[in-house]
Amino acid sequence: MNLQQIEYFLTLADELHFWKTSEKVFITQSALSRHIKSMEQELGFDLFERDKRNVKLTPAGEFLRDQYAKLLADYQSVTRRASLIASGEIGAIRIGFPASITFSVLPDLLLALHQKYPHIVAQMIEVDASDVDPFLLAHRIDIAFNRESAKAKDLASSHLMTENFALVVPAHHRFAGKSELKLSDLYKLKNEEFVLPALNGKSEHASQLRAIFQGAGFDPIIHVESDFGVALLGLVAKGLGISIMPISYAHHLKHEVHFIKIPPTSDLLALWRVGDANPALQIFLQVIAEFDFYREPSST
Repeated sequence: MNLQQIEYFLTLADELHFWKTSEKVFITQSALSRHIKSMEQELGFDLFERDKRNVKLTPAGEFLRDQYAKLLADYQSVTRRASLIASGEIGAIRIGFPASITFSVLPDLLLALHQKYPHIVAQMIEVDASDVDPFLLAHRIDIAFNRESAKAKDLASSHLMTENFALVVPAHHRFAGKSELKLSDLYKLKNEEFVLPALNGKSEHASQLRAIFQGAGFDPIIHVESDFGVALLGLVAKGLGISIMPISYAHHLKHEVHFIKIPPTSDLLALWRVGDANPALQIFLQVIAEFDFYREPSST
């Protein structure tokens, strides 16, 4: 007995007419009769009562009709789900991300993924820049957003956007009314306290910050060091110092801090393992490729 014969049986059980059934399943009446007879011989009992005019299910046939219908529906559902898993339309993807994009591009990007592929689960993991390569290579995440390119040869990357850095000050700061500054203007802040990531770090971000202060002509007075941007924003909001951050952080604490654009820029890239076979990753990469990273984030 095979799946095709079960489908023939269920159609005949519904139609109770050999000619109509044969027309519906696109085989001859004689071929249909042979399939049903073969099933009955294999099962060891009759499925239908037949005479020259009528076809009627036996009690055993009625039972099998109901059970086979459930089994066939389950089979079709399981097969469909397996197909979606294989294509990536059902699955999970672990995404490493920096805090700076939490309220800017990331929500709209995840929304775009969900609207097209609602059965892909996005598992979000905030990852420090220095941990991105090790996390990817250890398969702890499938893809990461980072502000520096991959250093490991087994990782691929794609440039997504370039944005300005900004001076970040509390709402009551004397510069709070400004929208843009030249790099040389930062020299006027040489006596103020800053809250920053560690400038002696080896990351590209630390290197960029060192270059900004070198261009401004002074070494900052650092009050607090932290690699967590949201923590630095909270300190700025409380008046514990000022900071320099990628301008995408401007979507945090909008009424408590003020962002003033400066000329230096920061890149955002996507990184993933070369040859990764996760179909959900390939789908997410397609969504990323179609996404406009320069559009304004949706209002919440």
